[in-house]
Amino acid sequence: MSNPLLVERLRVYIHNNQLQAGERLPAERQLAQQLGVSRSSLREAIQKLISQGVLFSRRGGGTFLQPEKADWTKERLVMPLSSLLAEDPGYRYDVLEARMAIEASTAWHAASRASDEDKARLKTCYEAMQDISDRDDPDLAAHADVRFHLAIAEASHNLVLLQAMRGLFDLLQSSVMQSRQKMFTRPEIIGQLSAQHLAIVEAIVTGQPDAAREATLQHLEFVAQTLHGLTEQEARHARSLRIPDNEQNIT
Repeated sequence: MSNPLLVERLRVYIHNNQLQAGERLPAERQLAQQLGVSRSSLREAIQKLISQGVLFSRRGGGTFLQPEKADWTKERLVMPLSSLLAEDPGYRYDVLEARMAIEASTAWHAASRASDEDKARLKTCYEAMQDISDRDDPDLAAHADVRFHLAIAEASHNLVLLQAMRGLFDLLQSSVMQSRQKMFTRPEIIGQLSAQHLAIVEAIVTGQPDAAREATLQHLEFVAQTLHGLTEQEARHARSLRIPDNEQNIT
């Protein structure tokens, strides 16, 4: 069985090295050395990504990144939004509102329809989030967070909702990374977020659709309110630094 953390690390490696569709991964020995893992563990992780349609192999030719089909939604919608988010982090609140609309539904349906395999995958994604530290690897931590929410969409067995989430993957990752950079510097916030994620998992695993929807909304509303509060604190601090020192102005 493949190591879920190594699978996520391999995904992040592909993303960070900007591998293009059809491009070959480094040789197995070289890649294992770069990731600091055994070749057998790496081989299992590669097979997992092949089964998920991310990679494909050629006999005697190596492993390659699977070419993506043309995605009108991603090209016409997500890319412009990603640019807006990069230019103005304030758009993260629009992203959170959109997530509330989509993810409340995916959680409800996931609690109604999740298979045993779906539930096991969701638990694995939750555990991966717990194991990965933002301080150690912020890219991987954000990726694990997004994978957790995508696992819920997959468990919903609603193709339209799932494709909406997949189409927004890059935008979600940018938004989640910005949010985590602010919030995960506060230990008390980390504990609350972990408890919220666990509440979502438990509601889905135990088949409680209304509880799953409510837990998801509470989680995303908490994120929005917390980010707003932290942003306000930063703004107040910045304004205070612009106040002249009265003592220096006394003549």
